[in-house]
Amino acid sequence: MSLDNSRRDYQRDVGAATALVVLGVVISALSLTQIMADDAGQMAQATPPTQSTPGAEAKPPTPPDPPTTGTRPSDVKPEPARPDAEAQKSGAQPALPPAPAEKTAPPIKER
Repeated sequence: MSLDNSRRDYQRDVGAATALVVLGVVISALSLTQIMADDAGQMAQATPPTQSTPGAEAKPPTPPDPPTTGTRPSDVKPEPARPDAEAQKSGAQPALPPAPAEKTAPPIKER
């Protein structure tokens, strides 16, 4: 008797799950058809079309932008963030603060 009840419960649970899945697919299909039907006739323009200024034909055109070579200027030499000891003695200041001291733990004892 218990085997029949568990089989019946299983079939009822599978039937309920199937019904829920089918219901979800139907709702999704209806939503998609409504979205497709609503968006068919709507179109918006964010900005009005541009209009020419009066007398634009009489104005001379603007000169084109100068082309860039893509290379770095060679007259400016890069400088290190921390000058060497001789430069610091002569008055050069480091661009960065000193680095924090490293923290070390005592060595691990072997067992």
